[in-house]
Amino acid sequence: MKRPVARDIQSDEENMRSQADKAALFVKLHEGPTFIIPNPWDIGSARVLEGLKFQALATSSAAAAATVAKADGKLTRDEAVAHARAIANSTDLPVSADLENGFGDSPEAVAETVRLAGNSGLVGCTIEDTTGNAEHPLYDFTLSVERIVAAVEAARSLPFPFVLTARTHNFFFPNSSLDETLQRLHAFEAAGANVLFAPGLPDLQSVREVCSSLSKPFNFMVGIKGKSFTVPELAEAGVRRISLATSLYRAAMTGFLDAVREVQSAGQFTFLDNSVATDDVLKLMGI
Repeated sequence: MKRPVARDIQSDEENMRSQADKAALFVKLHEGPTFIIPNPWDIGSARVLEGLKFQALATSSAAAAATVAKADGKLTRDEAVAHARAIANSTDLPVSADLENGFGDSPEAVAETVRLAGNSGLVGCTIEDTTGNAEHPLYDFTLSVERIVAAVEAARSLPFPFVLTARTHNFFFPNSSLDETLQRLHAFEAAGANVLFAPGLPDLQSVREVCSSLSKPFNFMVGIKGKSFTVPELAEAGVRRISLATSLYRAAMTGFLDAVREVQSAGQFTFLDNSVATDDVLKLMGI
């Protein structure tokens, strides 16, 4: 028997919030209080998160790449934007995209990436300062700032408020220091970035120091063992936005692998005892 559809694609398009409305909502969220922005990896997971009443979503470059069996950093710009567009156009929530280093070294390449993001249904994106070169993993300070200046100019050229998040990956590499992280974040803030982001901060005291030194909202990334703190702790430290990176994708894959390994090794199916019903998942998707 054909299942009744509570919300079909045509009605979604007719009733969907406009991009401008989503953008205004996204800006408002950053005014407080602290909010969680989870990271779906496809349309289905995005719709489930919407059904669970989250207020905004963000893509994860690593999770997006994994959906097509690629490593993080291996999607092309067209592939990354297409993936983000599919999610943004499937939900009534504001969606920001992880667009890595902007898919090019030059400020002009970064600016074009931001324009493409704005023309794809997104209301924000993150741009990071990694080069992809193991011998020189971060762009030199001056070029890093020039790239964010170009990104901000492109964001401001869009006909709605586009939230540009600038992120430094200093703590992902050897010889990192909080001083260099702060120097880069302060420069990105002065360049006009709307949100600042420094994944890998080692402890809550570092988070407090970063947040207290900034006038713009700070995004904290949950997902690193030993360096992921509770929502109350992060809110007290001054964090405005909490993203989950690949955490939810990895959690889903952990359940998948546990089930498959039980079948292979024990020939049993006890994982079914705790499995969510398909109908319940579809209800969360609005189907």
